Amino acid sequence: MAAYLQWRRFVFFDKELVKEPLGNDGAAPGAAPASGPSASKFLCLPPGITVCDSGRGSLVFGDMEGQIWFLPRSLQLTGFQAYKLRVTHLYQLKQHNILASVGEDEEGINPLVKIWNLEKRDGGNPLCTRIFPAIPGAEPTVVSCLTVHENLNFMAIGFTDGSVTLNKGDITRDRHSKTQILHKGNYPVTGLAFRQAGKTTHLFVVTTENVQSYIVSGKDYPRVELDTHGCGLRCSALSDPSQDLQFIVAGDECVYLYQPDERGPCFAFEGHKLIAHWFRGYLVIVSRDRKVSPKSEFTSRDSQSSDKQILNIYDLCNKFIAYSTVFEDVVDVLAEWGSLYVLTRDGRVHALQEKDTQTKLEMLFKKNLFEMAINLAKSQHLDSDGLAQIFMQYGDHLYSKGNHDGAVQQYIRTIGKLEPSYVIRKFLDAQRIHNLTAYLQTLHRQSLANADHTTLLLNCYTKLKDSSKLEEFIKTKSESEVHFDVETAIKVLRQAGYYSHALYLAENHAHHEWYLKIQLEDIKNYQEALRYIGKLPFEQAESNMKRYGKILMHHIPEQTTELLKGLCTDYRPSLEGRGDREAPGCRANSEEFIPIFANNPRELKAFLEHMSEVQPDSPQGIYDTLLELRLQNWAHEEEPQVKEKLHAEAISLLKSGRFCDVFDKALVLCQMHDFQDGVLYLYEQGKLFQQIMHYHMQHEQYRQVLAVCERHGEQEPSLWEQALSYFARKEEDCKQYVAAVLKHIEGKNLMPPLLVVQTLAHNSTATLSVIRDYLVQKLQKQSQQIAQDELRVRRYREETTRIRQEIQELKASPKIFQKTKCSICNSALELPSVHFLCGHSFHQHCFESYSESDADCPTCLPENRKVMDMIRAQEQKRDLHDQFQHQLKCSNDSFSVIADYFGRGVFNKLTLLTDPPTARLTASLEAGLQRDLLIHARRGT
Repeated sequence: MAAYLQWRRFVFFDKELVKEPLGNDGAAPGAAPASGPSASKFLCLPPGITVCDSGRGSLVFGDMEGQIWFLPRSLQLTGFQAYKLRVTHLYQLKQHNILASVGEDEEGINPLVKIWNLEKRDGGNPLCTRIFPAIPGAEPTVVSCLTVHENLNFMAIGFTDGSVTLNKGDITRDRHSKTQILHKGNYPVTGLAFRQAGKTTHLFVVTTENVQSYIVSGKDYPRVELDTHGCGLRCSALSDPSQDLQFIVAGDECVYLYQPDERGPCFAFEGHKLIAHWFRGYLVIVSRDRKVSPKSEFTSRDSQSSDKQILNIYDLCNKFIAYSTVFEDVVDVLAEWGSLYVLTRDGRVHALQEKDTQTKLEMLFKKNLFEMAINLAKSQHLDSDGLAQIFMQYGDHLYSKGNHDGAVQQYIRTIGKLEPSYVIRKFLDAQRIHNLTAYLQTLHRQSLANADHTTLLLNCYTKLKDSSKLEEFIKTKSESEVHFDVETAIKVLRQAGYYSHALYLAENHAHHEWYLKIQLEDIKNYQEALRYIGKLPFEQAESNMKRYGKILMHHIPEQTTELLKGLCTDYRPSLEGRGDREAPGCRANSEEFIPIFANNPRELKAFLEHMSEVQPDSPQGIYDTLLELRLQNWAHEEEPQVKEKLHAEAISLLKSGRFCDVFDKALVLCQMHDFQDGVLYLYEQGKLFQQIMHYHMQHEQYRQVLAVCERHGEQEPSLWEQALSYFARKEEDCKQYVAAVLKHIEGKNLMPPLLVVQTLAHNSTATLSVIRDYLVQKLQKQSQQIAQDELRVRRYREETTRIRQEIQELKASPKIFQKTKCSICNSALELPSVHFLCGHSFHQHCFESYSESDADCPTCLPENRKVMDMIRAQEQKRDLHDQFQHQLKCSNDSFSVIADYFGRGVFNKLTLLTDPPTARLTASLEAGLQRDLLIHARRGT
């Protein structure tokens, strides 16, 4: 039970009298004349108002004359005669424009219920859709209260004899509605209210002595006795969803709240309750101090007319009185248009307008009632920005009072809305580092911290030497629980000397570079760093070995070499037995790791030899480096046996076939280290026979010179010429070598005899006897050649003479065709037959079958076609003259144009014995073209 005397009182409502609209003369129908100069300014209702209600944008009144009045927002009062005698009860539905009323049309106790459809008119008045007597039986009784369900299917009427009738069905029609007695009792019914919860409809019934509820949506109407305390008329109401639609009963001692099946909380609001009303989350109660039994409500209303009455507006959620004022003789309290309206017996209407939320909050701020302001803001559904502003002001207030612990709790509630730097600046003092730590922790838990906040929080931990909090902060269970920038945390911890914590973060959050930096640069734990790299996935392991390989090689060369061997052959992360060893491994480019071994030749040699053996398809750089390393070792070795071994290894590597594409590089390496056997081998592999020859000549190795000529002379005949020139320049007795060379030159006809003589003339020791046999044999062969050429010339001349005679005979003498056989089928010729000047004869049917043209001999046609094609080619060349001249003038390189035309055979002149005179003209044109070509080319040079 809450004692309302402890509740604070505020003025959250503005009170004013409702004024008449402009243009109104101020005289309501039936109202007494106004007195005083300012009386006409305020609205005055007709006298005799007995009942009130509101809804659908109007205030509704009923009076003792049987009239119902409507006061819309325009304050233009209208009314109509609803009953002949009086109106006793009104109920305006909120969701439908339907009004239910109870009144009397005749003297006696015979109340009538009328249902009005306010949207339809009947003679200018609202349409009455249904009239029926309120009393179900013959026993007369007075109606005490009325309520209607918003779905228009239920209407309940309470009587002073303690009975309640329930109309079920469409209340606007007689034939669709059924009336039955729901409740009978010994005490007057003072209040009714429907409550809808899902598909279940409850009816609360309150009398002067008890409270009960019925389930009216079923058949049997089960009843639940809720309490043995009642209330007077108009002292009950139904709350809104903010109070879970509880039924409120305002007794003289307490105000009780009820659920359909149990009693809820109660509030000790003293005073005799006259009216209870619910308005927008507020409980409105009109009461007077002197206590009068609720039963007197039915006996004497005039005794209350002169009492001062107190109107209190309670906020049950936030436990304060929002407004309190005194009225004289309140008729009723209505809620419409977002305000409360209080009707007094003098016909005046008082409006209570609630202040806006910001104004109410400012009033609370002035009194430093921040907790109450927060609760009020939440109940008013203020947005998060508004709440954060209140929290900030509350925190500032506590901070100014020296309550830093309380202040930081309020600042924590502003996270996400208030700039963190505003709070952080307040707590940077070393004495308030605990409060700053608490704020930063929450900031991180909400994932709103940046790198600077993380740095500051970790610095707080380190200054407080609070290792437990530090470990709790960084040792989260999963990645989703991390509320800070991990890299920033690692930097701060490393700088503060908390290496183990930094390593924990780096390892658990896969910041491999930071882990290795700390291990190698701070802790100097090279073994652990190498082990960590061995656990990484291939890409990370490769990149980190490139970055830190030199440091590791300097301190732990053997282990580093072993890891590199695995990384470049078949790498699988070492997961301490948990990995899938059957999964295919990855392989790095071994050539990229060679610089790591800059100061470790022994490990480099082991690495390179391992790669060449295990992985024959290693990059070329591996073999190049291995060759260079072996040549260096061979050049610097002084022990003969070891040097021989190294010599064999180098030759073996050269013969492995790995240097075909990098022949020049291998040759340079061998020359740099004076490895002659390797140089000669590479010369031979590269077919550099001239270099081999020069090498032996420089070392005066005569036999080797001849051997080179014999091995490679077929591929490069000029070697014999060089050998002859070489021996010819020697002043020593080299007759046997000269004779061997001349024998080969003579056999292959490699040099003219005159050139041989001129070459040997430089040697003072060479006599005629050395070349006598060579010259004799050469002259004999030339004599034979001359005889053969003369014989061929005579034969060509005889052939030319014969052809000329045939041409002359064809031109001057008749041709006699004496062939007796067809040149195609070799059968005897029969008429008709076809003869050609070339001497071939054919049957006509054979000729027609095999010939392609009537003018060509089928036998001579292939040869003739070749000749004609050459003639046409010559004719086409005539059109190339202008084009050739244009290209020659426009080109920067004339010789390239000339070479192109020569390559295409444009300047090849074909002369036939049968050329007509025009052919000679063509030949002269061709000659002119060649002459112009040569002249232009000379000018271009």
